Amino acid sequence: MARLKIINNFDGSFVLDPDAKQTLFSLLKGESFMRQVAEQVHCQRVEFTELVFQPVPYSQATPKGMPALYEQYHKSSDYAIINVPPNFMFKAKVFNPNRLCAIYRKVQSPSQ
Repeated sequence: MARLKIINNFDGSFVLDPDAKQTLFSLLKGESFMRQVAEQVHCQRVEFTELVFQPVPYSQATPKGMPALYEQYHKSSDYAIINVPPNFMFKAKVFNPNRLCAIYRKVQSPSQ
């Protein structure tokens, strides 16, 4: 029988190389990609907040699998959190961390 390993502390901090960050953010801000995100989260359009984080193991301190600092975005219906597509990570040459999430703000039309 497999045993679960309880993780009490996980350092999810990271620093992106400036060139990698610029490439990644430009991919995440692409009009076509942002249209796809907006469609998936059922809103007119989205804006990239330029906030990215590394998913962290679930624990008592991080029950949402994200650093506590970002849980406010998870709780808000005004934001969407997506997994950064692996091909974006590859194109931007981001290999560590190997997974990232990006936060988008939902923009509704004035009539909604």
